[in-house]
Amino acid sequence: MPESPARRIAHLDMDAFFASVELLRYPELRGQPVVIGGQGEPPRDGRYVRLRDYVGRGVITTATYEARAFGVHSAMGMMKAARLAPDAVLLPVNFAAYRHYSRLFKAAVAAIAPRIEDRGIDEIYIDLTGMPEDSETLARQLKQAVRDATGLVCSIGISPNKLLSKIASDLDKPDGVTLIGPGDLQRRIWPLPVSKVNGIGPKATRRLQGMGIETIAQLAAAAPDQLQEAFGLGTAQWLLDVARGIDDRPVVVESEPRSISRETTFERDLHVVRDRTVLSAIFRDLCEHLAQDLARKRVRGATIGIKLRFDDFRIVTRDLTLDEAVGDADAIHRAAGQCLKRVALDRRLRLLGVRASKLEPVDESPLARHPVQLSLY
Repeated sequence: MPESPARRIAHLDMDAFFASVELLRYPELRGQPVVIGGQGEPPRDGRYVRLRDYVGRGVITTATYEARAFGVHSAMGMMKAARLAPDAVLLPVNFAAYRHYSRLFKAAVAAIAPRIEDRGIDEIYIDLTGMPEDSETLARQLKQAVRDATGLVCSIGISPNKLLSKIASDLDKPDGVTLIGPGDLQRRIWPLPVSKVNGIGPKATRRLQGMGIETIAQLAAAAPDQLQEAFGLGTAQWLLDVARGIDDRPVVVESEPRSISRETTFERDLHVVRDRTVLSAIFRDLCEHLAQDLARKRVRGATIGIKLRFDDFRIVTRDLTLDEAVGDADAIHRAAGQCLKRVALDRRLRLLGVRASKLEPVDESPLARHPVQLSLY
């Protein structure tokens, strides 16, 4: 039997995607600190809103690299960002434009390498296994195709697995190509902080630091029993695997979404009693928009969930799996309301979201639309 070709997985990440799309519309802003988010106003008569003039509770969606140099980053509160970069230009989000360019870059990639796992609006995994070209050539072809289709740049990491490729795509940003081959795990990955591993969040990072583990190399050399005592058997094994570059996950080529959600961040923290009328209206509106999204995709959700972010930035989620999938706003509202009852609403709210998962296609057959009692004879 012939040997199977070695796996080659690419992670392609669009560089400062939302901000880069805005710079296509406003090229005169290139080289300047620009922030996208909140309820920013579009420029009028060539005059731009500055971050110092923003008043509200919004958060930053993304920022140009020039703004990031001031310490501004995505998910940062707008008022804090204004203190760091008061002269940065503030632009409103334009999701219709971002979705358009997302479709363009993914179609350009699919024309060269069709085995794609969609990971969001601005990133994808690509299975390059078995393709005749070498990795450097493929990366350059993909980057050029994206640039030709969109006018935008991206960064690509290529390695034997998804874990290392995602880390690699971030190493030489912007407009980078990073190949991880023999010896590169120790040379390029191990010196990085453990937080660079996708899945090791702030809480786990702090716990590892408390154990004297700062880098991925130190994690790879950690005593298994020490990790098991701190994290449990399953997580300890995963931590050791990822530190040693082990990841067997396949590139999952899917055309159907696994979940659909709607959420909103409030301009000010809302009190669950004094702002009950406003919160109820927002909650109902989210459920109605989610129902519209499901209808457009011709799917229903068997699991309905909620997401809450409180004024202390704590995030709480709750889910409810139903006996059968639903898609109408009333059913979503009832199920999401049941989830809300399981949360102690003892603080002000910054964000509210509603989600549908375990999606099923809507049966559009004549029998589904008009049920008929079948004859026994």
